[in-house]
Amino acid sequence: MANDQKNSESFPAKEDHKKDDAAAPAEVDHKDEFSASQPHPVENIVLVGRTGNGKSATGNSIVRSKVFKSKTKSSGVTMECHAVKAVTPEGPILNVIDTPGLFDLSVSAEFIGKEIVKCLTLADGGLHAVLLVLSVRTRISQEEEMVLSTLQVLFGSKIVDYLIVVFTGGDVLEDDGMTLEDYLGDNMPDFLKRVLILCGQRMILFDNKTKDDEKKTKQVHELLKLIDLVRKQNNNIPYTDEMYHMIKEENERHKKEQEELESKGYSEEQLAALMKELQIMNERNLKAMAEMMEKNMKIAMEAQEKLFEQREKAQEMSYQQKLEMQEKLKQMEGRMRAEMEAQMLSRQQCNIL
Repeated sequence: MANDQKNSESFPAKEDHKKDDAAAPAEVDHKDEFSASQPHPVENIVLVGRTGNGKSATGNSIVRSKVFKSKTKSSGVTMECHAVKAVTPEGPILNVIDTPGLFDLSVSAEFIGKEIVKCLTLADGGLHAVLLVLSVRTRISQEEEMVLSTLQVLFGSKIVDYLIVVFTGGDVLEDDGMTLEDYLGDNMPDFLKRVLILCGQRMILFDNKTKDDEKKTKQVHELLKLIDLVRKQNNNIPYTDEMYHMIKEENERHKKEQEELESKGYSEEQLAALMKELQIMNERNLKAMAEMMEKNMKIAMEAQEKLFEQREKAQEMSYQQKLEMQEKLKQMEGRMRAEMEAQMLSRQQCNIL
């Protein structure tokens, strides 16, 4: 697992790079806003959602610095998970993990599998909160539904216990003289109703364009209160799953073997060659885990597409037929999720090394 969190107390905000990244970690000085003089626990916060909903902008608002860049496939910038740490005025160090493109329907299952492994590697210690980022500027789409279904399939149904819904576009509602409650109103999409019920109505409105420092501080403070609520409701236990433990065990094994080699007095040339062999083995094992996640993603996508097709057919039916179809869809979704979780569990129990 990523080891650079050990020194996270020494800076207010730092970009977390993988060990093979060439760029040096970027530090951001918040002066008196954050203080890292005392040790504090690290809380892993993962941003998920459709590309364009404002995940990166929300991450920048949380860490109070423009360290996350909006990434799109057409921009030529690599879309990959990365993390930035920041010490908050309330104390905890937030390890904010952005996931650009992770739940984009247009990307391949292979890409998603690799990125999930990387995301879990960056989340050393488990997930403390998952922020589902939606935008008041756009309508709820199939991609949003795919995000929730994918989260539950890949991480298990209990992941919703750590979910917080963040609505971006607070400036738009303010210009229209509306509150978040006004926006949601009585015509809330069924998907959104279901999400808010599942996550215990934990939601917040963010204005990522505001220049008002007081407003910036207040909205982050309100988010921290929701994160604290998630922590308390889960008895201070971060979320982990079987895949997380497999990745953790593999990285700990790799680190231990590196330390053993360094202690045996090999020449510089011998040590370099042996270290290279260890690195190849580690990458091969992590790749096997990513391939496992890729298979899981394909199962999830196929199941979700079937549900979308059934819903489209339901829209053309009479009222009574729709009620019957909705009940069948619920039963189908339950069966599919149970079957997928059973398949994934059986795969994860196999020895991939």
